[in-house]
Amino acid sequence: MDQMERIIIHTEGLTKCYGEKTAVSELNLDIRKGEIFGLLGPNGAGKTTTILMLLGLTEPTSGTASINGRDCTRDPIGIKTMVGYLPDQMGFYADMTGRENLRFTGRLNGLKGTLLEERIDSLLERVRMTEAADKKTGTYSRGMKQRLGIADVLMKDPQVVIMDEPTLGIDPEGMRELTDLIRRLSVEDGRTILISSHQLYQVQQICDRVGLFVEGKLIACGKIEELAEQVQQEGNYVLETAAVPDDGGFKALLNDLGNVRQVERQGDVYVVRSRNDVRRELLRRSLDQGYTLSHLRLRGGDLDEIYRRYFEKSDEKAGKSNEKSGKSGAAGGRLAALRGRKNDKQERASGDL
Repeated sequence: MDQMERIIIHTEGLTKCYGEKTAVSELNLDIRKGEIFGLLGPNGAGKTTTILMLLGLTEPTSGTASINGRDCTRDPIGIKTMVGYLPDQMGFYADMTGRENLRFTGRLNGLKGTLLEERIDSLLERVRMTEAADKKTGTYSRGMKQRLGIADVLMKDPQVVIMDEPTLGIDPEGMRELTDLIRRLSVEDGRTILISSHQLYQVQQICDRVGLFVEGKLIACGKIEELAEQVQQEGNYVLETAAVPDDGGFKALLNDLGNVRQVERQGDVYVVRSRNDVRRELLRRSLDQGYTLSHLRLRGGDLDEIYRRYFEKSDEKAGKSNEKSGKSGAAGGRLAALRGRKNDKQERASGDL
């Protein structure tokens, strides 16, 4: 079997309940060696609970999880030797330098002497933190802490790296550097990367595959282009368009196109949701009615749109039960939460996980 096809993370029926609340429900997931996998969902979707079960930090109610053949619940020490964890709030000693923090982590993992110092120097260079290595971490920006955090995780040379919201709160340049570093960990080192995130755009740029999480359930999994193709095959097309003149008549024209489900204004363009590709009909009618199209784009691999549609499908399936329980199935609200900043974070120190 090709190395890239070997399954390194495997869950089967993985479930976690807290009283009557099911945080993760019947999760079946395979992640291949060397790939970057994005676990996507809003707050409360079950992402962090899944990570805690993979790390052996909480026991599942039922089902199993394994990493490289080792049971995550029965062999947490073995898991610890293979897996590095970067939490959303990296815990460093603020009055120690970056180099001193890495040295402390290295010693906790049994490194010492020349091997320890050489690894520190190598990792600091790799994450581009050599110049700041001897400054106290209390002076670091969030982006610098995230890069140092990756160096900290790599001190024990893990096969698998799990990252919780790694790009949160980082400026665009820091984001570019961080995502480039994560990609190199996969391509150059062959490490398996699992990223938990609600920031769709950043994840779209870096992940080989994604899993869409809603209310504890994995509702879709695959390559972004595959999910986009599936959405379109199900009769869900999303078209952006604008015209001159920009008046009420153009919106009426859009609403009158065949098989259109919704027309809404988003900034300078109209977004048309339809059951088939209406571009040819739109071009013909615009010409007939004296409109010149200034913008026309069919959204294909837009992860926002893919997630929106899968949210809607989830709501449709749960509609009857939601009505009985009085719950709201507002896909738009959950998608807004997915795009927004994460609230009520659990502050976790990385230790030597």
